[in-house]
Amino acid sequence: MTTFVALGDSITLGVGDPVAPAGPGTRRWRGWAELLAGSLPDPDLHVLAANGACAGDVRRTQLPLALHARPQIASVIVGINDLLRPGFDPETFGATIEDVVGSLRQQGAEVLTLRLPAAGRMLGLPAVLARPLATRTSQINAVLDAAARRFGTLHFDAAADPRTHDRRMWAADRLHPNERGHRHIARRFHDLLAAAGCDE
Repeated sequence: MTTFVALGDSITLGVGDPVAPAGPGTRRWRGWAELLAGSLPDPDLHVLAANGACAGDVRRTQLPLALHARPQIASVIVGINDLLRPGFDPETFGATIEDVVGSLRQQGAEVLTLRLPAAGRMLGLPAVLARPLATRTSQINAVLDAAARRFGTLHFDAAADPRTHDRRMWAADRLHPNERGHRHIARRFHDLLAAAGCDE
């Protein structure tokens, strides 16, 4: 059995990739984590991600559950909500990410991380509005890059991937991938896991 625990925000929750509802008045998201789990041997998937979660939420509420599950694979994809919040502090964000990723790695999990694309570009904002978001995105990605180097995560550089900026990969809100986008993320992480010998 391959235990895979997915921590983070609405991107990992699967927002943008709806599937057939379980009943009247219900809605269910699938997303890249569920798609990736389907490619793992005997998968046991635990999606702990929550809509609107920031890094502090991941550490406070998701990390203890993740550690209890003792996963072979864990993903930590967070930062979009942090950069959109007033009072964003890169040092606090960095300390939180180090704690989360470090705790999972110390327990033996292979950890998946992701560099964020520029939110202003994805939203199609004019330069004067996109610039502050670009600065925060760079700060967040610097933290994620440092954590990837320090802890040896499997790090998908979505910011540099040309398909990330293809409009056909995004839902109408331009903040969440659509089905095609979620499948692309799942494929990229599958490739990283395969290269590390973790897909067998």
